Amino acid sequence: MVRTTGPAPSFTTSDDGVPIYRPGLREAGESPREMRMEHDSLGSMPIPADAYWGIHTARALENFPITRRALSNHPNLVIALAFVKQAAARANAEIGVLNAEKAGVIDRACQEIIEGHLHDQFVLGVLQGGAGTSTNMSVNEIVANRGLELLGHAKGEYEHLHPIDDVNRSQSTNDVYPTAIKLAMVLSLRTLLEEHELLSESFARKGREFAHILKVGRTQLQDAVPMTLGQEFRGFATTMREDHDRLSEVIPWLNEINLGATAIGTGITADPRYAESVRRHLSEVSGYEMETAPDLIEATSDAGIFMTLSGTLKRAAVKLSKICNDLRLLSSGPQAGFGEINLPPRQAGSSIMPGKVNPVIPEVVNQVAFSIIGADATVTAAAEAGQLQLNAFEPVIATSIMQSLAWMTNACRTLRLNCVDGITANVERLSEMVDLSVGVVTALTPYIGYQASAKLAYEALNSPLSIRQIVVERGLMSAEDVERVLSPERLSGAVPMTGAIALPMVPVED
Repeated sequence: MVRTTGPAPSFTTSDDGVPIYRPGLREAGESPREMRMEHDSLGSMPIPADAYWGIHTARALENFPITRRALSNHPNLVIALAFVKQAAARANAEIGVLNAEKAGVIDRACQEIIEGHLHDQFVLGVLQGGAGTSTNMSVNEIVANRGLELLGHAKGEYEHLHPIDDVNRSQSTNDVYPTAIKLAMVLSLRTLLEEHELLSESFARKGREFAHILKVGRTQLQDAVPMTLGQEFRGFATTMREDHDRLSEVIPWLNEINLGATAIGTGITADPRYAESVRRHLSEVSGYEMETAPDLIEATSDAGIFMTLSGTLKRAAVKLSKICNDLRLLSSGPQAGFGEINLPPRQAGSSIMPGKVNPVIPEVVNQVAFSIIGADATVTAAAEAGQLQLNAFEPVIATSIMQSLAWMTNACRTLRLNCVDGITANVERLSEMVDLSVGVVTALTPYIGYQASAKLAYEALNSPLSIRQIVVERGLMSAEDVERVLSPERLSGAVPMTGAIALPMVPVED
């Protein structure tokens, strides 16, 4: 191993602010840094002596200065990659193609990563060419160099533990990378489902709290028939539970993997016993029961499950965004809008209008939904663009879905804690609108007919009197019967039977 002291590799910044790796540059005033030289088929490069990553990572840092988001920004992906490498080491030892000492240090290094160590070494950007090869190479280097330390050797002394010959034994990027991103998606999806369920429960609690508050329902933004505010919030909870079920159903499909397929699905360079062994070990270390795909050729090129997850996530995001639209409408005003509910005031809403408070939490959730919709379009295009035995665009699929899962999780959390839990009802305004609403006339149609009810509605719209008062004043029904027919329980459908009450029919004059 050749070691030198010289200018430290550093990140310079492009015109648009994207970091670019330049091994020969250093910041002004930076002291010389010890380097090691690493070699590959393209030549040699200086690598910081204390870096766990190596030459393949360094080349990728130069080649892909695209995003500012490193792999370390997706800790579940880093952990999933470590799970795969750990399972591979155990399988290789079990079938006798890797000696126990090497397998043991690979196992230990991976466990450290799983426990949260060395994540800062995953500096490579998530978006890259090569179908994820750079990511696989990078994790091989990080694991190998930590393994070398455990063996008492210096980083870069790969003759004792090699990133490809040992850490990547029996593997290819083309089975490691899709397996890891599927597992990472399962880990992230589990967290999302927890937050999603908590938000659904928050809506359900509000449904119970508002169960007896009558309000005017609306269709096409026009007044319809009465309902309770509790029914409205209970509907939010119900639609979220439906999406929770749909998202949960995706997990078993994500657990179908192609480890053992190696390059294109033929299993070249892997022992025939490897696929089953690594499947079993990955199930054990991850805690999720994995299943080897029945057709590894198909599984290596197919991106269908990613479209399924992305589409299901988009559905949940769109429906949550619709709920946020409703919250913004219901709280609009507060004086010149609906003003039915009050959202917790989170921050000043204007630099020019004192006292203005905006519905900023629902608004940010709306924007998350818009982003997820766009990400789903990206996933769809990338899945379609796959060719022959491999889809080269899995990195953009992975980063799109991982970002969507993370943002949706955060959106559910902030909507629950910073908005829904603190919503209150404007009871007086709701009651006033119900009293003045002509929509209650619908409940009278079984007794006086549709045509007569329509006339009453038009009369009420041009009169200061309510429907209740007009019906009683015209002698169409007694005050007692009106109260029975227009009771909150019957208007909202809360009673078991909401059909007609037997009343004497009173003719209505034309």
